[in-house]
Amino acid sequence: MAYDTGNVFAKILRGEMPCHKVFEDESTLAFMDIMPQAEGHTLVVPKAKAEDLFDLTPDALAATIATTQKIARAVKKATEAPGIMIAQLNGADAGQTVFHIHFHIIPRWSGIDLRLHARGMEAPEKLAAMAEKIRAAIA
Repeated sequence: MAYDTGNVFAKILRGEMPCHKVFEDESTLAFMDIMPQAEGHTLVVPKAKAEDLFDLTPDALAATIATTQKIARAVKKATEAPGIMIAQLNGADAGQTVFHIHFHIIPRWSGIDLRLHARGMEAPEKLAAMAEKIRAAIA
């Protein structure tokens, strides 16, 4: 499958769609998932055009995982979650629904189940408030 420049993350990267931005540098963007599986669910995407892990160059992957680690620390601090789950899906059969490589950072608490993926949108004001807390926690 060829990279679709019309995918939602490509539109966010071009500024054609809004997002609740947490962090941005020359190689990556981190923003709130609008349909979070847990409070604080954040996404990290490379700016490179790549559908999945296999399309991303090693340098772009290194930059993306470095941002993922940085943002995961901030999400953990901002949410006071005892655990953080990192998920990255490759291909429709693996559950990937947006075909631009991305990492999910999902805070976890014992005994609290994850919400189903892509089932309900979070209120924009809640996402904005959480994005601010995460930005403040970035060291």
